[in-house]
Amino acid sequence: MTADGGGRLLAISDLHVGYDANRAIVERMRPGDDRDWLIVAGDVAEHLDDVLWALTTLKQHFAQVLWLPGNHELWTHPSDPVTLRGEARYRHLVESVGALGVTTPEDPYPVWEGPEGPVAVCPLFLLYDYSWRDGVPGATTKDQALARSAELGVVCTDEKLLRPEPHPCIDDWCRARVEATRARLEALDPELPTVLANHWPLHRDPTAILRHPSFALWCGTALTEDWHIRFRATEVVYGHLHIPRVTWRDGVRFTEVSLGYPREWGPRPAGPQGPRVILPGPQGARP
Repeated sequence: MTADGGGRLLAISDLHVGYDANRAIVERMRPGDDRDWLIVAGDVAEHLDDVLWALTTLKQHFAQVLWLPGNHELWTHPSDPVTLRGEARYRHLVESVGALGVTTPEDPYPVWEGPEGPVAVCPLFLLYDYSWRDGVPGATTKDQALARSAELGVVCTDEKLLRPEPHPCIDDWCRARVEATRARLEALDPELPTVLANHWPLHRDPTAILRHPSFALWCGTALTEDWHIRFRATEVVYGHLHIPRVTWRDGVRFTEVSLGYPREWGPRPAGPQGPRVILPGPQGARP
């Protein structure tokens, strides 16, 4: 699958359409050009029906929609009629989303043929493994870090609702996803640049400004910290932190594309941010 060169590659994450205000934003969301592609980088909703509603709505307007899961889609929420857990839930999401004509992390990576193309657009699903422990002083192991974070009153809801079955724990699932995804990225044409999109940041730098530093435990893995170089990224797209901004590392732009909760975007003078333009990239912005 390729874009015909006339549209843009856009991205947004953390739509959280369980909130009426966010649902209304999705209903109004439109491309600037009917050839635009849209990456939806996870945390659409906790309920499968809401995920499918949002992606169906967006697919009606954008030429191509690419989705990858965040932690909220993977929760087995007590109010969701779909009670699948772990890998089974993810596979059910992939099947249901794929049936809409939306690209998932299990599909071949499409190639965007815009003015800065060709570029392989890679929706990833990698999880986290508690290896970002810098925000928990003195913790050298996962168990120490989790215990210390709990003492500080910082425990991600994933610990109750995100189940790893059949993997023994989230870290094992993360390592399996990293290994499988690495093999797929290594199989790409070595001359082909990429856009890497993952719900969780691929590098720990974006977590340095977290209000609660120990929350970085649930934000990514050290196993991907060189992927922007290794896999020729022109851009890394992520969400999860609800801190939309642009940073640079090794000449690569890292863009946090989250919408976030109404209580977060409501006080901003500019209001909620819509999809960010990933390609074509900004001229003259590279430091």
